[in-house]
Amino acid sequence: MSEQQKVNNQDDAMKDTVNPDIESNQEQPQAETNEVPIEETKETPNDTVSDKKSKRFKIRHANDKKALEEEKAKFAELNDKYLRLFSEFDNHRKRTAKEKLDLTATASENVIKDILPVLDDFERALQNMEKNGNEADLQGVTLIFNKLKDTLKKKGLEEIEAMDADFNTDEHEALTMIPAPEEDKKGKVLDVIQKGYKLNGKVIRFARVVVGN
Repeated sequence: MSEQQKVNNQDDAMKDTVNPDIESNQEQPQAETNEVPIEETKETPNDTVSDKKSKRFKIRHANDKKALEEEKAKFAELNDKYLRLFSEFDNHRKRTAKEKLDLTATASENVIKDILPVLDDFERALQNMEKNGNEADLQGVTLIFNKLKDTLKKKGLEEIEAMDADFNTDEHEALTMIPAPEEDKKGKVLDVIQKGYKLNGKVIRFARVVVGN
């Protein structure tokens, strides 16, 4: 066999040993797909930190606002309680002060009422002494009587002016009515049977009088 024939035989043997899978892959076309590539959005680290800070700020702001509203409600409630308590205390203070004043003014009322008949007796005794003409005894008893009247006056006792005054049912008690001697005496007190007295402005004994009619 010549050299040329050997070379040709080798070429034919190499062609027979070619990988059939490679030839099949070359002959099959690529399959078409309908998938669209998704574009991925990448968040930068700065954007993520900013969003987190914004969320935290909103949450903190909402919490602070809620806490402020709660504090306002508590303040309004406490202020209302304080005003009510202060008003009650002020009313109690005024009422107590008035009761003390009234008690002080009328504490000796019963005692002074019991002394009034003694004043009446003193006045009758003085009138009798004037009639008898005993000047020495009259001056001494008058001095004692005036001291007693001044002491009672300091305690708030005052005599009700009745003689020749208009009849007043708030201060006078009419025992009887007689014809008035003059026209302008009608409705007026013509005589005082028993003196009346006030204690710190309060009538403790009405003046017993005779009224003209």
